[in-house]
Amino acid sequence: MPDIPALQSLAEKWAPRWEQSRLYAFDRAAPRAEVFSIDSPPLTASGTLHMGHIFSYTHTDLIARFQRMRGKSVFYPVAFDDNGLPTERRVQNVYGVRCDPSLPYDPDFTPPEKPDIKNEIPISRRNFVELCERLTEIDEKQFESLWRLLGLSVDWGLTYQTIGDDSRAASQRAFLRNVARGEAYQSEAPTLWDVTFQTAVAQAELEEKDRDGAYHRIAFHGDTSPVYIETTRPELIPACVALVAHPDDERYQPLFGKTVRTPLFDVSVTVHPHPLAEPDKGSGIAMICTFGDTTDVTWWRELNLPTRSIIGRDGRILGDTPPWLATDAGKAAYKELAGKTPFSAQQRIAELLKESGDLDGEPRKITHPVKFYERGTRPLEIVTTRQWYIRNGGRDADLRQALIERGRELVWHPDHMRHRYENWVNGLNGDWLISRQRFFGVPFPVWYRCDADGEPSYDEPLVPDESQLPIDPATDVPAGYTEDQRGKAGGFIGDPDVLDTWATSSLSPQIAGGWERDEELFARVFPMDLRPQGHDIIRTWLFATIVRAHHESHSLPWRHAALSGWILDPDRKKMSKSKGNTVTPRELLERHGSDAFRYWACSARLGMDAAFDPQNPAEIKVGRRLAVKLLNASRFALGTGVTADTATVTDPLDKALLAELANVVVDATKAYEDYNYAAALERTETFFWSLCDDYLELVKARAYGERGDAESARSTLSIALSTVLRLLAPVLPFVTEEVWSWWQDGSVHQATWPAPDALTELAVGADNALLGAAAAAISAVRKAKSDAKLSMRADVATVRVTGPEDALARVRAVAEDLRAAGHIGSMEYVAGIGDVRYEVAL
Repeated sequence: MPDIPALQSLAEKWAPRWEQSRLYAFDRAAPRAEVFSIDSPPLTASGTLHMGHIFSYTHTDLIARFQRMRGKSVFYPVAFDDNGLPTERRVQNVYGVRCDPSLPYDPDFTPPEKPDIKNEIPISRRNFVELCERLTEIDEKQFESLWRLLGLSVDWGLTYQTIGDDSRAASQRAFLRNVARGEAYQSEAPTLWDVTFQTAVAQAELEEKDRDGAYHRIAFHGDTSPVYIETTRPELIPACVALVAHPDDERYQPLFGKTVRTPLFDVSVTVHPHPLAEPDKGSGIAMICTFGDTTDVTWWRELNLPTRSIIGRDGRILGDTPPWLATDAGKAAYKELAGKTPFSAQQRIAELLKESGDLDGEPRKITHPVKFYERGTRPLEIVTTRQWYIRNGGRDADLRQALIERGRELVWHPDHMRHRYENWVNGLNGDWLISRQRFFGVPFPVWYRCDADGEPSYDEPLVPDESQLPIDPATDVPAGYTEDQRGKAGGFIGDPDVLDTWATSSLSPQIAGGWERDEELFARVFPMDLRPQGHDIIRTWLFATIVRAHHESHSLPWRHAALSGWILDPDRKKMSKSKGNTVTPRELLERHGSDAFRYWACSARLGMDAAFDPQNPAEIKVGRRLAVKLLNASRFALGTGVTADTATVTDPLDKALLAELANVVVDATKAYEDYNYAAALERTETFFWSLCDDYLELVKARAYGERGDAESARSTLSIALSTVLRLLAPVLPFVTEEVWSWWQDGSVHQATWPAPDALTELAVGADNALLGAAAAAISAVRKAKSDAKLSMRADVATVRVTGPEDALARVRAVAEDLRAAGHIGSMEYVAGIGDVRYEVAL
């Protein structure tokens, strides 16, 4: 035990020892009933960790440590989500390169020392992937060092990457099985498209942002009079395929089934009724374009309309004049728009409409929600592309209901998060789009035959045997073909796309658990016990994981889901990299200590958001104060002669303390079992401060052998210290391990979680109210000395206690400890009614 205990360097002292001793290693021999398995969230390896990571990952660690002390073998892997857009963008920014799949591999390529991100160097896909792998390895080492500093009790021997061989094999295997069972399919259809990243985007990845726009009131040409529509996207008039109004709208019922002609382009389009049309919005009649928004897609599909797309994958108006524009005037008007961005095309077409007299009045400015990719900066367009999908209930009522029932089987923490899940499932309007037109990801394990003209045949994809996985169709060759047939008539081509990163992350329980790779391990950990994650990705990660497990194993992937809240900045806004308001935690961790940070994270219940002010981290300071107090109070208690061995507890005050401690253990245990670690901490912390402020002072003289039953006091201190250390160990792993090492063998983190029965047996006959009586009496003495501006060691002549007989009896029972602690000469007792009163004569 050090002369002056301190928090500094405790993490640096204990983290290496834990790793060296494999303290947190999973016991593969443990039977399933004794295993607690956690589906750890894969960290996105794309830069630095932020406070949100510290917050939510600590929550998981609290549960892991509690379950381990309850005797469970905890399966707690480390995962890195290192494929996908975040990594690609980071590589582009760090190395100043961009991927061009048409270029050959350069084995000698070295990125420039001073990259110019405005003039990115084009490199081959293989070169680009190598840079992604290099950068993620650097990021993952930084993450690991911070995780060790934070004291996460993960098993580093169970680390996996979502781009690793095992992950790719599992992801490709699951996909091929989805295809074989008809759960995955390919379709050429309208697709939400990010023009910056040049990739399709799924419904779960959408984010709406308010943008300035304008309603343009435009005349379509009817047989006898104009028909006015109002639109925010007049540049899509060349893509118009119909007009639509509500079936009950009397204004337009005479037009249903008839045609009108588009302004400027003179194309005939039919007027249709449809219940999604809104009579009270604008003029009540809308144009259907292919495609302006997702409602256009619904109308197009349900009304069986033609496709007339004019927006390319680059987000610009296509350069070639569409064949459906037959008039010279229409062709000339289109040339005015060709090649422009939607913004520029909108400005130009408004001018043309004004010149033609088809624009009624000036555009009316509005602010309206526009769909973005959650990582994007430009509005999404809808273009027709060929993509892979997995059925998720968006178009199948029976599957949707089955997935809702799966959600009801799951135990949610907090319970109300289930409603978010059900709202998401009920709001789906299409299947899960899983293909991405990117480079660093898990490739689709399929090839396509090329016909006599060299065109791929998508209807019967060529697939590998599962034993060949993982494969890359860009470099591997299907059975029966040779490399020199790639891209040639009668030969083959590989699918150029990669799986959406969620399509791999949604298999995290299977990947971590050794599905089809280590069946003995898989049987011990799947379905897993816990999925911890943020509440904002219920719609993506949680739902997608349920979909994959439902299809593959007809079960839930885990039994419990623990949903953490967000970290908010001082202005109560969510901290995120995109908003630029995140805080890098390492410097704060090193300054305040890891235990203090963990205390802050533990103070927020699951599902609750927590504000954080780096300039005034109040909760972290409270946590540090608790950790320092634990060091000092423990040193004092052990300095009285306390040992790990305990004798009989005889003193009434000692018995009362242990009786109350038994209640604390019951409450804390129940709270942890309910995943309410914050309540467990609050209950334990309240007891600990009372122990320090009152009980330690009261029994100090007795524990030092100056009076009374010293062995009873020392035994009680030993039991209380051991219990409190174990109760606080999940939250404060470093300081509790340090104190434990002063007087106990082994690690506190492998010690048994406290049981109330042993405490209750020692406290037989205890009067729990004694603690309160003793605390009130010593508090009155302290107040009197403080009011008189005297030292707490100053002598007190007499303390007169007035109150009911039962209250006086309790004060008499602890009188000798009171006299020693308060330096009291004599005690007087006066029978009375009402509350107990203390008169202190100094």
